[in-house]
Amino acid sequence: MNILYMLIPLGLVLLGVAIWAFMWAVRSGQFDDLEGPAHRILMDDDEPKQPDNPLQDKDK
Repeated sequence: MNILYMLIPLGLVLLGVAIWAFMWAVRSGQFDDLEGPAHRILMDDDEPKQPDNPLQDKDK
């Protein structure tokens, strides 16, 4: 029975922290664009990257 005096407030504190973390994530825009990163990986880059000096690589 004595453990309930500790577990109930601890549970309420953890619930408060979880609600605060969720509200912070919503306010900071963490859930604004959920599909963008998934589609971005499928898009090609604008231009393929070329080495700065291709002759230097052949000399090695």
